[in-house]
Amino acid sequence: MSSELGQMLVKAGKITLEQLTHAQEVQERSNEKLTDILVKTGAVADEDTLVHFIGKQLNIGAIRLGDIELNPEIVKLIPLDIARRFKVIAISKLAKTLVVAISDPHNIYVLDAIKFITGCQIQPVISPEKAITRAIEQYYTDSGGISEIIKGIEGEGLELIEADDDVPTDMDLQSAVQDKPLVRLVDGMIAEAIIKGASDIHIESYEKRIRLRYRIDGELIEMAPLPFKLRAAIISRVKIMADLDISERRLPQDGRIKVKVQNRPIDLRVSVLPTIFGEKIVMRILDPTSLRTDLTKLGFPQDAYKRFNKAIHLPYGMILVTGPTGSGKTTTLYSALQTLNQVDINIMTAEDPVEYNFDGINQVLVRSDIGLSFASALRSFLRQDPDVVMVGEIRDGETAEIAIRAALTGHLVFSTLHTNDAPSTINRLVDMGIPAYLVASSTKLIMAQRMVRKVCPSCREEIKATPEILDILDLEPGDHPDLRVFKGKGCSECNKSGLTGRTGIFEVMTVSPDIERLILRDGSTEDIRAAAVKEGMVTLRMAALNKMKAGEIPLEQVLAQSV
Repeated sequence: MSSELGQMLVKAGKITLEQLTHAQEVQERSNEKLTDILVKTGAVADEDTLVHFIGKQLNIGAIRLGDIELNPEIVKLIPLDIARRFKVIAISKLAKTLVVAISDPHNIYVLDAIKFITGCQIQPVISPEKAITRAIEQYYTDSGGISEIIKGIEGEGLELIEADDDVPTDMDLQSAVQDKPLVRLVDGMIAEAIIKGASDIHIESYEKRIRLRYRIDGELIEMAPLPFKLRAAIISRVKIMADLDISERRLPQDGRIKVKVQNRPIDLRVSVLPTIFGEKIVMRILDPTSLRTDLTKLGFPQDAYKRFNKAIHLPYGMILVTGPTGSGKTTTLYSALQTLNQVDINIMTAEDPVEYNFDGINQVLVRSDIGLSFASALRSFLRQDPDVVMVGEIRDGETAEIAIRAALTGHLVFSTLHTNDAPSTINRLVDMGIPAYLVASSTKLIMAQRMVRKVCPSCREEIKATPEILDILDLEPGDHPDLRVFKGKGCSECNKSGLTGRTGIFEVMTVSPDIERLILRDGSTEDIRAAAVKEGMVTLRMAALNKMKAGEIPLEQVLAQSV
């Protein structure tokens, strides 16, 4: 679309050929969107001008989302993960026609997917991507129980620190953070997040508001807004709980908080970051009771479980778990280590950070600022007579080389990498400078994984697998006669979302003799993938399809994994 758009703009006299050529050169270097570059370089006035021009050329409407009020019930006809991934939001609904704002109206795939999910005919209108993102953050909200706490403190005489240009003094803050209503507010916020099963709490300062969000089942959900006049006191209260310096507002700070909720001890890892309108706080909730360290309960299909379980009981070799941040890699590794955690096995880990403590496992916190890197920790481990070693992440060639040599000298090594799938991990290691013969001889198994949302069992219903669904999934009609599709209608159990909890999908690739030979011959990622599939590897996409057939996950979760 970028090339066509550029030519249309030149032809219409909106930009010059020189401006287009310059923008395309910048795009090649930066990989930014052409529209963003044209606005940034001043070739066009603003993004709205571009949007209206594109809409006119394509004969579809353009809309300013900031000028209209949307109906939250209509907005939520499109699931949040689909809206965020494809930058799309529902505007209005008339009979069976749903008007949808989208930044890229050429994306017929997305429009077809939304048509199926909503059961409506789709009428697209074009809107700037940033405006759609703002609208998504505004309308996909959840006013949780914290709102009741906020209402309760309004009449209790809590002295508010005014939101003017004057920075409150440390004495003001020390006094404010001791007020019982404020203590109850912050304590209630933390307790609510833990009870809701959140993994993170985000407190964000903006020019005229302070936003509270919880990450639940991998999705950030906005809660009731916190009182803006209390922003400095709330931040200071959290900093005092984490034993941080409340007078330091210019530099990032990190700390920890220990709390007890429902008679169980919980750690919170606190990160404070200065922003232009104040400090942003993120609290990572480390609840040992929520950590599943039983391999059989992570969502493994039977064959994938057998392959992985067999590999972790090998006497030596390297096992890699790959995937993006938040895909459950650490949980999988902890589960594997707990399976191996016996009195006759010496297990050592290097982590950044150490999220959970386990009895019987020697865990080391990596601190690069004092020279204790993953590589240096791993070198020291090899002088500690280990049987099993876990390196939190392979970030560079040095760490990769030491891990591989440890695997070749009689140690079982676990680690993670940020790659999209299992086969591409091989070439990532080679790109790090590791000789192919070392990769082939040391690596025993590579597993890619993702965490996906599950259909709510309380309101789950089966939907007929129409030819349209097969087309969306790019499946041939006769190939999947057993295809079943499920969707949650939305109920009180799932907060009307139709989704509750998460499960894993796994792509498990055993490095067989045939795959070893491919690696030694510098085989491409596609060649390795084809060989692995031939030997029984189930790809991430097929793993998601299998979960959908079993009624565990909805269609949109498969779509989110297959684009």
